[in-house]
Amino acid sequence: MTRLLGIPSLTFTFLALALGCADPHPDWKETYPVKGQVFADGKPAEGVSVTLNPKSGLDTKQPTISSTMTDAQGNFAISTYEEGDGAPEGEYTLTFKWGKLNRMSMSYSGDQFKGKYSDPLKSKFPLSVQPGSPIDMGKIELVTQ
Repeated sequence: MTRLLGIPSLTFTFLALALGCADPHPDWKETYPVKGQVFADGKPAEGVSVTLNPKSGLDTKQPTISSTMTDAQGNFAISTYEEGDGAPEGEYTLTFKWGKLNRMSMSYSGDQFKGKYSDPLKSKFPLSVQPGSPIDMGKIELVTQ
């Protein structure tokens, strides 16, 4: 009798292990880390929106948006599905927008760069994301004037 009870329990264990190893998000594209640091007028810029814009346009079959905000030191790590997970393989242009925080509504408005870095077609910041090692874009110098 103990043999019969052991078999279902063993089967359950194998089933649980198999399900636990399955990819929880099979529809997600693989992402690769992209980080950097934004400076505005020579100082680290906090609260800058950094967006990766696919050069080929939005993937209509499996659309993704890869973006983030800079921290107090101007550092950023691009996110697509989860914080800091990176961006899918592809060719991109980076855009930047630096809104001012409205403390009453806790939302950002305007652009301290006056739109200078927000047009993907005019961006001077290309990026090629390929499988392999993480990308560190280093220090990105922007100006408000």
